[in-house]
Amino acid sequence: MTLTTLEQEILTQLHHLALAQQREVLAFVRTLTAMPVGIPGKELLVFAGAIEHHDLAMLQQAIDTDCAKVNLDEW
Repeated sequence: MTLTTLEQEILTQLHHLALAQQREVLAFVRTLTAMPVGIPGKELLVFAGAIEHHDLAMLQQAIDTDCAKVNLDEW
């Protein structure tokens, strides 16, 4: 089995790193492969229109009213 140019470049760069940095790279790569794939948007179209327009308007108003506020005493 031969390595692709990309794999060769990754290995070349990896060899320049200290062992601790190599472990960080490995941990990062593992997080990438562990991420769920998700659901294609096409499959979610069945939910289109499921929320009433009135409810959407109420949600939008709540977002516009409350999400832009900063309470400096909260933290």
